[in-house]
Amino acid sequence: MRKIAILNQKGGSGKTTTAVNLSAALVERGRKVLLIDLDPQASTSAWYGSTEQNKVLLNVFTQDINIKTAIIKTHIKALSLIPASTWLIGLEKALAHEVGSELILKRKLLELDQTEYDYVLIDCPPTLGILAINALCAVDELLIPVESRIMALSGLVQLLQTVDVIKSRLNSALKITGIVACRVDSRTKHSKEIVEELRNKFKDLVFDTIIRENVKLSEAPSFAQPIMQYDTESRGALDYRLLAQEVIKQEKLMLKAPISKAAVVAPN
Repeated sequence: MRKIAILNQKGGSGKTTTAVNLSAALVERGRKVLLIDLDPQASTSAWYGSTEQNKVLLNVFTQDINIKTAIIKTHIKALSLIPASTWLIGLEKALAHEVGSELILKRKLLELDQTEYDYVLIDCPPTLGILAINALCAVDELLIPVESRIMALSGLVQLLQTVDVIKSRLNSALKITGIVACRVDSRTKHSKEIVEELRNKFKDLVFDTIIRENVKLSEAPSFAQPIMQYDTESRGALDYRLLAQEVIKQEKLMLKAPISKAAVVAPN
């Protein structure tokens, strides 16, 4: 079972879009997926049609409740969801004096049947608080969506520095499984330059697949469908299928080596 956090602390990076559509694309390729929404905004949950505001996931963190009680089925066979709610906003305060609070999710994932899912994908909040730290401690891999804008590179540098701290102090197994360029507008020189900059600085950590700007992708949440269902022939559907293909190829390959400190430099 591969456990992958999808994280970028900068809003608009394509984090939720990637969590929703990569999970659906993996299921299309025959994988069983559990998608965990750790973002109090609950955008991933709403995208899959879950809008109920309850304390179940909050109670998983704060009480001795099995994480399996928080799992619901989606309308897509082989894709399960642990939905978020705005109640998670209170988690930081609730765990303020809890010893080892950053490791709660790691312990809870051990309650899952390790053969029931091929992938656990975690959509993290766009802040590096207790929820994101829990995700980074609970997984072995981190997938980073990056918007093709110049300021996004600075945010990426900060995130990679945080990952280095997590690796050294809390989760030595954490690896960068890949960086994916999102919201790429191939009509603009600027967008192309950002993708080139990513490839120059981070080499083979950057997926070959890019996620292009696509109106259909922005429309799909309103219909509570991943892009593969909303418009199966769209560019967005094609791009996420290609990304899933790259992720699946890694199953038979060694994960990419951790990024070197030399690569973590501010963009020009």
